[in-house]
Amino acid sequence: MISMRHVSKTYPNGTHALYDVSFQVQKGEFVFVVGSSGAGKSTLLKLITCEEKPDGGELSVNGEDLVAIKRREVPYLRRTLGMVFQDFRLIPTMNVFENVAFAMRIVGASRREIRKRVPYMLGLVDLLDKQKSYPAELSGGEQQRVGLARALVNNPDLILADEPTGNIDPALSFEIVDLLSEINLRGTTVVMVTHEHNLVKHFHKRIVEIHEGRIVADTNGLEANEA
Repeated sequence: MISMRHVSKTYPNGTHALYDVSFQVQKGEFVFVVGSSGAGKSTLLKLITCEEKPDGGELSVNGEDLVAIKRREVPYLRRTLGMVFQDFRLIPTMNVFENVAFAMRIVGASRREIRKRVPYMLGLVDLLDKQKSYPAELSGGEQQRVGLARALVNNPDLILADEPTGNIDPALSFEIVDLLSEINLRGTTVVMVTHEHNLVKHFHKRIVEIHEGRIVADTNGLEANEA
């Protein structure tokens, strides 16, 4: 699913973001990527989504070589990914149904497909009764569930969640990760970036820890809780 071998990244301003990073994510895994601010977590995601290219090493996602990928091929790769963001990134002038449907329209889905698929996804995240509401009328947790439905609506192989609990109440953070776990049990691979160690320890998942651009630990949930 994701394969990184000896990947490094230095930005034009001289910031060394990643050093010789190697790790793999297999299909069907749920992986937490943890680390403090500036550790390299965001750069890791930017490489996976082709927002940035590595300076060296090998990187592939869904069998696609991201070192050699052409710019025109990037949108097709991204269609196989679902992104969940810390700041939700909902369109304020669209209601809940329209925000989720928008992701389907981008990939050319028919009206019939949209009418069938969007309510199903909203039901999955328990927001079917909010489909006519606008983002400003929702709580932070509800907005993030809309973002999750939008990420899932095109049935991606891989979900990338970038600090998805960063802007919501701590009590709701567990609810969002529970939803991601349920999605993972249905076969979708999940990679979640976070700095919330207490949240991570509650769930028995694989944990990859980054510190100053290097992977310093790679453990399963039981190992992390015993440490």
